[in-house]
Amino acid sequence: MGWRLAATGDALETGFIKRFDPQYWTVNFPRPMLAAVTNPAPDALRIDATFLRRNDLAGIIWAAADDGSHPLLAYETARDFRGCRLRFRWRSAGVAPLDAVHGPVMTIEGRDAAGHARAWYVRLWNYAEGGPDDAVVTLDFAGLESGFALPGEAVWAGDIDRLFLSLVPPGYDPASDAPLPAPAEGWAEISAIACDGPGSVLAIGEGLIPGHGMRIATGYDDLYHLTPARVLRSIRHLGYRGAINHYVGMSHYMRLGWDGAAGAYLAGPAGGAIAAPCAAWHRDFAARAWAQGQDVIWSLSYELLDQNCPDAWKQRAENSDPARTGWDPPSTLLSPAHGGAMAYLRAVAEAFVDIAADAGMPVRFQIGEPWWWVMPGDGRICLYDPAARAALGGDPPSIPDVRGALDAGQRALLDQAGALLAASTAALRDAVKARAPGAEVLILIYLPTVLDRAAPELKRANVPLGWARPAFDRLQLEDYDWVTAGDAGSTARGIAEASARLDYPVEEQHYFAGFVLRPEDRRQWRRIHDAAFAAKARGTADVFVWALPQVQRDGFTLFVIGDEEAAVQAFDDVDFPVAIGARATVEPGFSTAIVTTSAGREQRNADWADARMRYDVGPGVLSRGDLEALIAFFRARYGAARGFRFRDPTDDSSRGMTDEPGFADQPIGTGDGIATRFPLAKHYGDQVRRITRPAAGSVRVGVDGVARANGWSLAEGGVIAFDEAPATGAAITAGFRFDVPVRFAEDRLEAGLAGFAAGEAASVPLIEIREGEA
Repeated sequence: MGWRLAATGDALETGFIKRFDPQYWTVNFPRPMLAAVTNPAPDALRIDATFLRRNDLAGIIWAAADDGSHPLLAYETARDFRGCRLRFRWRSAGVAPLDAVHGPVMTIEGRDAAGHARAWYVRLWNYAEGGPDDAVVTLDFAGLESGFALPGEAVWAGDIDRLFLSLVPPGYDPASDAPLPAPAEGWAEISAIACDGPGSVLAIGEGLIPGHGMRIATGYDDLYHLTPARVLRSIRHLGYRGAINHYVGMSHYMRLGWDGAAGAYLAGPAGGAIAAPCAAWHRDFAARAWAQGQDVIWSLSYELLDQNCPDAWKQRAENSDPARTGWDPPSTLLSPAHGGAMAYLRAVAEAFVDIAADAGMPVRFQIGEPWWWVMPGDGRICLYDPAARAALGGDPPSIPDVRGALDAGQRALLDQAGALLAASTAALRDAVKARAPGAEVLILIYLPTVLDRAAPELKRANVPLGWARPAFDRLQLEDYDWVTAGDAGSTARGIAEASARLDYPVEEQHYFAGFVLRPEDRRQWRRIHDAAFAAKARGTADVFVWALPQVQRDGFTLFVIGDEEAAVQAFDDVDFPVAIGARATVEPGFSTAIVTTSAGREQRNADWADARMRYDVGPGVLSRGDLEALIAFFRARYGAARGFRFRDPTDDSSRGMTDEPGFADQPIGTGDGIATRFPLAKHYGDQVRRITRPAAGSVRVGVDGVARANGWSLAEGGVIAFDEAPATGAAITAGFRFDVPVRFAEDRLEAGLAGFAAGEAASVPLIEIREGEA
């Protein structure tokens, strides 16, 4: 299995779409209103909107540059629209009609013929034939005019960034953000979309990666602006098959109502738990996923956008500070003790269960990361909201800081809180199973928070024994803070502890590998890839890459290298016959690009940071027995197909070239209090050589000049894996003997008895295989 970070222009397989293809439109709107765009037919798109304020405005967008797709699947950037003619049927209800003062307007953003930034406003009614709610609109971009009435200002459509088509509620007032008397549901459908003329066809990435065995996780909060068709095309084309773990989010699914006393729009009003646009999007998502052979695990957490959460529902610290996350804007955590909050979650769960059932797919539901929040700065645990206080005896003991040693009363309180959390998740599980008998219910635990080593007693509250098997059908584990920090030791300990405490065997577990928060940290994908495949190697039932929005943003791509390599092992961990190799000749090599100017001067550029070794083991073939051993070894490696270990007779030690190694020979890193894995390396002046094939039993390790006999292990690829992260600033050193990973340089072997009988050495070249992180 391989991986890469693809970039724009990397697509090798392309197809074509018509400009304005319905599945590539997006939607945008100001919060707290909501809107969603779907595709009811191949030539149609529909926007569903819930307007809450008088100045709410939603827009459907066509972008000249595709910023919503994976680089291998994006359509080409094309800013010149002058040769295009767009025609469609417009139908709408619950929004300002075409002939209204604030009726639908297409805002064209780009630059004029002189290159100056401009926006033009094209009123659709000026180009419509029919009624204000049902008309055919024809837009010839070579002759459009901006303005309320025609004639207007000519639009120059030769350098466009995007088109923004607006929808507003009846009675729209751009100067007022006052609440509407009641939420207003509206929709518009654009159908029979047709585009012709020069420039009406766009190239698009069409590569279809074969299934690679990994699953994908998604999140509605980051995908709400795309069509479900576009999301699912990405999933399938990127090789993700089987279950999709879909987080319904914490900010875009709620049906909101105005609370005059709170002066805010809050979740939980009558009329349904989830908003109409969210329901429309997810109905389309579920039907399309099932049609392409994929089921959905619906994920719901105890987290809500803080500004839309009733105050009484929030977890609180002992001084009544609400639990708030570090997101911007912040989310909050619902109290497991509050009846109204938990009833709301059950209603939301039932709504998504109904969507799954209506699509005909099996119901699979995840309770995502339920916990009692701990304030990141000072360790205050948020189990003191009024509902929790009442459930915990009325006057629960004070826990000023959950980190460190706690007394018996404080530990008992955490046990009570854990039982309360477990009861709330059990009620949510039971509601799902009552709604859909036979449903599978899973629980997701975020290990770095609930098994924080600085708060060893916290698991009493946040990994309650009430979750132990068979409370749930699957245990799902996630640990992205550890993975992206390179803290593999914490990952191993955390998974082992959670598995033991809750008694779920690995074949009843799922693992989530991810995620890269910021695009500048995209190199973290290597660690995520490695963690995902380590989970596979453990026997984990399903491994999910978290999450699709970041996969698309960074171009993360998994791929199967090919059937031939799958059938033939790339490397056999066996030694080349030592007696033959002892007489090998050695040839370090570099790659240098040399350009000679017309004046005879040279410009040189070193392509490699380290030498690549070549060996000739022919001089070691001195007898019939050597020849037979060489031929047998060559045949077993299928010629050049498989790599193997080779002991360099001139350089096999961390000390000098061949001296006996010691623990302080080579620096391999500096502790930061987090990292537990340090790759072996040998230094040659300024050059650093990764050592991926140390000799078994030869490795010695030191920390700050002191030999470390235990507390570490040698991991695959020549990596020292500590049980505990070395302290910040600690100097990590190692000594070792090592082999060089090599392969036969050719698929033919020329050697015979007559040659060495006459004193002629055969030529049997080997070449080094580059391993380890680039």
